[in-house]
Amino acid sequence: MERKLANLPGWKRIIQSRFCGSHLDTPEFKGHITLYCMDAVSAPLVVEYFKRKICIVDAGYVWLKQFPSGEHFTVTAHFDDEARLVLWYIDICLRTGVSQEQIPWMDDLYLDLVVSPTMEVELKDADELLAARESGQISAAEFDLAWREADRLMELIAQNRLGLLTLSDVHRQMLLQSDSL
Repeated sequence: MERKLANLPGWKRIIQSRFCGSHLDTPEFKGHITLYCMDAVSAPLVVEYFKRKICIVDAGYVWLKQFPSGEHFTVTAHFDDEARLVLWYIDICLRTGVSQEQIPWMDDLYLDLVVSPTMEVELKDADELLAARESGQISAAEFDLAWREADRLMELIAQNRLGLLTLSDVHRQMLLQSDSL
């Protein structure tokens, strides 16, 4: 299981970036939010989701990460250089926390959901989850947790009840207006 930090340390593709974060405790959201602004990159990153090529990294792109307290998932909202939502990437995780340096992190359980702005959903990395279980990197209970959480989230998305997605732009604007960038 890999621990992933919100500030994406060591990512060589990113030449220059800015990062900030905040803890929120509101009726709509309790947890940490972070903003990763990509000012200069060595090359864009284009991936295939929903049977089409989608750029998720380039100069001017911004990733908003939401770490809801007490949940087994995080959401990364990808915005392009014109502040348009490109997609949401939902990581299923065992737990989240905050480092001594106040950087939010998650312990990744491999299974992911990609959600388009039109609410198409694609399940990713089920093969990685199975390989982690078979190699003993995760337990049977953690394997089952990942699947239960993915199923629960897909149902919420299908019912348009995953309210965290609708907060992406609000949280992005909040952090862009903060003094910490």
